[in-house]
Amino acid sequence: MTSSSENVSLQSTLKSMDTEEHIDLWFYRKIGYMWACLAKKLGVTPNAITIASIFLGVAAGVLFYYPVLWINVVGMLLLVWANSFDSADGQLARMTKQYSRLGRILDGLAGDLWFVTIYFAICFRENATSEFFSAHVWVIWVIAVCAGACHAKQAAMADYYRQFHLYFLKGEGGSELECADVLKAKQASMPWKGNFWSKITLFFYTNYTESQEDWTPRMQGLRRELKRRFPDGNIPQSFRDAFREKSLPLMKYTNILSFNWRTIALFTSLFLAMPWLYFIFELTVLNILLIYMVVRHGRICRNFTKQLQDGLY
Repeated sequence: MTSSSENVSLQSTLKSMDTEEHIDLWFYRKIGYMWACLAKKLGVTPNAITIASIFLGVAAGVLFYYPVLWINVVGMLLLVWANSFDSADGQLARMTKQYSRLGRILDGLAGDLWFVTIYFAICFRENATSEFFSAHVWVIWVIAVCAGACHAKQAAMADYYRQFHLYFLKGEGGSELECADVLKAKQASMPWKGNFWSKITLFFYTNYTESQEDWTPRMQGLRRELKRRFPDGNIPQSFRDAFREKSLPLMKYTNILSFNWRTIALFTSLFLAMPWLYFIFELTVLNILLIYMVVRHGRICRNFTKQLQDGLY
């Protein structure tokens, strides 16, 4: 009975079964739930857990600089710990209803800081230990910058597609889908006095959202058509179900573009003592997957926009 109750409670802290990744369900969500329960008892906030994850993830990245396997393994364990905290902050927020845009921004920033540190560590390590890269110092940095830019876009688009899927699955209240125009209006109406950091944060978040929209013109076309047809936001359940059915197969690809498969590739490259291979994985496998997702999702949105225009809903 207790185990059943715990499973129900754990599921209540998940965004949705549609968007959860198998490794997360088997490992990170269970550990995250335990951290979240402990944090709730101690009165620790989700943002405090996120900040703690930053220190753990950055420390992990620093340890990847050393070409010593046992030190790298300690770094791997720290990165796993950091990600369990990354899971816990969201689960705690859903458990205690402590949602905030700042929390969402801080959560994204945490992952960025982990991987920026990891990128620097790999570059410095390769320049110090590799005969080729030490003779051509600029090469690894160019590769890292390209891989980092791709990483940022891959993660942003994976998150955006998940939020759009959640919008149809759970409605506006169950999704963190944003609109750049709304964010711009909010930013413009916010006075600088007394809101300096909030305004700066909102500026960068607005630009982030705008770049997501720029990459998804057909999704934006569908959103405009939905707003025109259903200005009150009451999208028919039949449409929601139909979109969810087509979008669901893409969720497994958004998960591959997220944390778990990246770290599998990263840890493999460290065990092989060739951390530069991680950059190649991002530049090839993950970019191919990103392009496939963008094209396929665009087709889905185009087809549903046409159905709306033809009056099928």
